Amino acid sequence: MATGILGTADLAATTETTVYTVPANTFSVVTINVTNRNPQSRSIRVALAADASATNEEWIEFDAELLGSGVLERSGIVLDEDKRVIVYSNSTDISVVVYGIETPTS
Repeated sequence: MATGILGTADLAATTETTVYTVPANTFSVVTINVTNRNPQSRSIRVALAADASATNEEWIEFDAELLGSGVLERSGIVLDEDKRVIVYSNSTDISVVVYGIETPTS
């Protein structure tokens, strides 16, 4: 059972990146923080997915504009086992941190 930072990523451009996967027999309560390290705006997507690629219904942010040096934060997200936090950006200079708590289900 982990607490604190559960996953981080420095995103590659135009690539869906799995930042965190909930372990088996566990649920997690997480906060997702996406930071634009560039002064220019970027377009980002965030999904809570069952597999390595997100489907249309799994996106919770889609082509959201992240202003230069801006931050998007989503908190209080509850995920069951094997769910993934996937993040995408149209460019580089995007950092993602997923932090929270994992709790065993058995």
